[in-house]
Amino acid sequence: MIDAGTIAGVMKGIQGGAGSAGFLDTTTNTAASAGDAPFAGMFQTMVQQTSALDKKASQAVTGVLTGQGVEIHDAMIATQKADMAFELALQVRNKAVAAYQQMMGMQF
Repeated sequence: MIDAGTIAGVMKGIQGGAGSAGFLDTTTNTAASAGDAPFAGMFQTMVQQTSALDKKASQAVTGVLTGQGVEIHDAMIATQKADMAFELALQVRNKAVAAYQQMMGMQF
């Protein structure tokens, strides 16, 4: 689940604070501990968590539509969490692409 602590961990990781809680937990992130760039591991974990939230939201909406006892407010909360996670991943990707394009435009 993405919460304020996780978002703070992502932001700290973007600013260079490796080893913080949330996405940058290198004890569970195999990509970061294998010697890859910490950003790649963090982004991969963020995409996996976003996908998991999307699946949970889809299941909740299906539960509401089929009458499986899922409350509509629970489905809406799950949908909003998935939307927020997607927006965060999209903005991180946009910033990374912009930084890459800016570096490629530099002249030495």
